Amino acid sequence: MLGLPRAKSRGIWSLFVIWCLGFGVLGQVSFAQPSDQSIELCRIAIYNDKGGQISVSKDKGVSWEAVGKVLYPCNKVNEEGYTASKWAKSGCVAATAVNAIHVKTGINTEEGKGIVFSVVPKEMASPPGYYNSFLSPDSSIYTDIQAGSAIFGGEFSPIVGNQAYYTGANKVKQPIEEGYIPSLGDVITIEVLRPADYPKEIIFENKFAGQVKIDYNGFDEKVIAEVLNPVDGIGRFQGGQFAATGRIRANHTGVIDISTSPFGKVGGFQIIPSGHGMSPEMQNARLLTQWMVVGPTSIKGSPLEGQSPLFSDFLRPVYRPLDPDSDRIAQDLLERFIVDVKYAGEDDWVPMPRIWLDPDLNKPLPSWANSALKNITHIRILFPVE
Repeated sequence: MLGLPRAKSRGIWSLFVIWCLGFGVLGQVSFAQPSDQSIELCRIAIYNDKGGQISVSKDKGVSWEAVGKVLYPCNKVNEEGYTASKWAKSGCVAATAVNAIHVKTGINTEEGKGIVFSVVPKEMASPPGYYNSFLSPDSSIYTDIQAGSAIFGGEFSPIVGNQAYYTGANKVKQPIEEGYIPSLGDVITIEVLRPADYPKEIIFENKFAGQVKIDYNGFDEKVIAEVLNPVDGIGRFQGGQFAATGRIRANHTGVIDISTSPFGKVGGFQIIPSGHGMSPEMQNARLLTQWMVVGPTSIKGSPLEGQSPLFSDFLRPVYRPLDPDSDRIAQDLLERFIVDVKYAGEDDWVPMPRIWLDPDLNKPLPSWANSALKNITHIRILFPVE
């Protein structure tokens, strides 16, 4: 899917497979819960009918602002969602991205996948021919909202794990639960909550056995994971064309997708948990250089799939564009998620390198793409100051 770049020799993967077998990554997952104290950032309401209004509220539903309309509603679900959707909680947001929102409505135990429906931006009505990101045409609500804005990477983006609700013909709002199928005329609502205790940054030490640390106040770091496979290269991760350099393109229960390309170009890398790294669809992550794989700090630790803070409850693809003439410019800057890096031999953090690739999946990756990030020793996700 990413062309045929040279595979790198990963002796650590032998150890990793043994670790996975002993650890039981396919066993039952206990989901991490956000703090009892949470902050509501906004609400999203989608009227699932042709021409239905899409609105957002920043005051818990007291007032609403229209941000778009539904182009094509849906009344189906996809019973073969992407593999990582199985680790999401039913009735909740399973993925948030600049190019889609996926909501899980159940589990397909036979296929080992989640059952989902999606909300997508207007660009997905006619995706490019080389598009290889998960897209389910028959189970998607198509909107007229531009990718990378509003609910798709703008200030109203949801967070993985946010509860979704629906108001049907009986006019009663109720949580989406297992078995739900959207009906025409349903109003689908997502309450965008984040934990009240919000970190300052998460830092990934980009080497084998590197530490992944979270810092809440600038001087009290806590190790939350370990790097099993560092990232050296960049690849063609679709949807990246709707995200700017150093931006979180997507987050779901099995990935943090980070863009290295400017808006309109394709290029980036992914951070994935070790269990998902063993999924059949992730074979390239065991061979190539475009993925960082992280796992728990102990063989007795819980799997990271679907767990906060990396793969639930905390991250979202928010990166409000700056208007130099706006009186909000300082606030807009503080409300961004920013990903920056540190190079070998350097002490200072610098912006993510701006690198992109030809989007044509039929073309092999250039050799330089496999080592484009090789000299990066640390990767940092800076959280908004809200």
